[in-house]
Amino acid sequence: VQLQASGGGLVQAGGSLKLACTASGRDSRTYAMAWFRQAPGKEREFVAALTWRGPTPYYSDPVEGRFIIFGDNSKNTVYLQMYALTFEDTAFYYCAATTTGVPTNTAHFDWEYDSWGQGTQVTVSS
Repeated sequence: VQLQASGGGLVQAGGSLKLACTASGRDSRTYAMAWFRQAPGKEREFVAALTWRGPTPYYSDPVEGRFIIFGDNSKNTVYLQMYALTFEDTAFYYCAATTTGVPTNTAHFDWEYDSWGQGTQVTVSS
């Protein structure tokens, strides 16, 4: 599965941005898709996950209430709508997908995902 992410860019603090990620390929069926991010000098961290036939979306504490993950299973596309962005949201955002199932209810562990996109940069100016 190939993942193509888009929508990153530069935005002022308090602004909003929408990311998109589409899975494609010969066997592009996915069970869940998620967003992770990595800021300079920091480890990659979970942001949000969407399980197509599972529980409601799951968010990390720093973004809950500000970010919304949603998608279109028929198009194998997931979106991340980000509101009230802060400087701390500046990072490289990676899209991930699992084609082998969802081991946990929250699907927020990076080891659950077998496909990763190239990422897109989000920069929030203070």
